[in-house]
Amino acid sequence: MKKKILIVLADYYKEISLCLLNSAKKNLPRSFEIKIIKVPGVFEIPITISKYIKKFDAFIALGCVIKGKTPHFDFISQSSTNAIMDLAVNSKKPIGNGILTCLNMRQAKIRKKKGAEAAKAIISVLSQK
Repeated sequence: MKKKILIVLADYYKEISLCLLNSAKKNLPRSFEIKIIKVPGVFEIPITISKYIKKFDAFIALGCVIKGKTPHFDFISQSSTNAIMDLAVNSKKPIGNGILTCLNMRQAKIRKKKGAEAAKAIISVLSQK
């Protein structure tokens, strides 16, 4: 049976997001049915996944948060990570977390292929028996 994968892409930092998306897609089998939904920022990723939790076999969360001069970075990073973990555990469906949390754009650019790791993670969980 063909696996259905939803990639939720926060495209606030468009260059980084596109690289994350491309690296994830390159690591997913061609046999997978893939849908991509774009959202404005990483805070919107968990709610989007929750809306589709029963319609897909696995999910990949992609985006980037870069630390600014306020605590906003900490709140967004932690709440998004916690919500994604809760969704994965409660639904018993893999969610590859490819959300970068970086101190600056230079760090984000270095990590822009992390989408591949999120894709490999869901494949690993889907293949468990």
